Amino acid sequence: MTSPRKRTPVSTEGHMGRADDHPGRCDREYRRRRDALAARADNHAVGAPYPGVEYTEDEHRTWRTVHDALLPNHRAHACRPVLDTLADTEIPADGVPQHADITPGLTARTGFALTLAGGVVPNERFLGSMEHGYFHAVQFVRHPAVPLYTPEPDVLHDVFGHGIHLSSPRIAELYRMFGRAANRVRTDEALDILSRVYWYTLEFGLVSESGAPKAFGAALLSSYGEIGAHDGREVRELDACATAGTQYRISSYQPVLFAARSFSHLEDTIGTFCTEFDDDTGRRLGLPALRRNRD
Repeated sequence: MTSPRKRTPVSTEGHMGRADDHPGRCDREYRRRRDALAARADNHAVGAPYPGVEYTEDEHRTWRTVHDALLPNHRAHACRPVLDTLADTEIPADGVPQHADITPGLTARTGFALTLAGGVVPNERFLGSMEHGYFHAVQFVRHPAVPLYTPEPDVLHDVFGHGIHLSSPRIAELYRMFGRAANRVRTDEALDILSRVYWYTLEFGLVSESGAPKAFGAALLSSYGEIGAHDGREVRELDACATAGTQYRISSYQPVLFAARSFSHLEDTIGTFCTEFDDDTGRRLGLPALRRNRD
């Protein structure tokens, strides 16, 4: 890509509706179930053991629906490093796996393990744990009424997105780079900057192949509606400084994405940025005072 490509913004109505109107936010019975599972993470120590979940048939049915929808989209829209990893990674098709079912495969391949989260985790803990081979993951399942979209990360996102990433030694090393960088800094502002680079690479990053952007980020890999919907967004060439200064929203489609020229370019960009990153990075890059990322 030689220049940004601006197109009509993606609508957040369509198949998924507005995030605030999503049944996962409004259904009281669902919220009780979701919140009870999330509460298990209260006071949880990173890496400590935790119990599995007795999933309902509705939750297993949601898993099967998303599994059957996503895998063909991976083949059509995911970048080659992801497809190569998928070829060697088995994702259960019949129902929601336990974290304890996923972790042994990750540990054998890359040394990573899942650790319990109840939702969005503060940057210091979330990013910093990656240096030590832990990735925070939730246990709850998205609402069954809209199985192909969720306004917050759920177990499907963590397995179909980060679980695939953390099955690849090359990709897992990118997570460790962010972890090492996070553990070197002390200020919230520095962690906010680092989280933006993480967001636009490991969550929503693209990799260009034969001149076309292909999905790499975990949020794209776990979203039926977003994985190939690049025509409705502005796609810019990956630049760490640009991502560091770009705010994001957790619960909606991103209007701007960044595409690396190749997977090696992605590795080099993250590696250089994280190696040089410190509490003074924002000043050196001339970044304006940044607002905190919104839900």
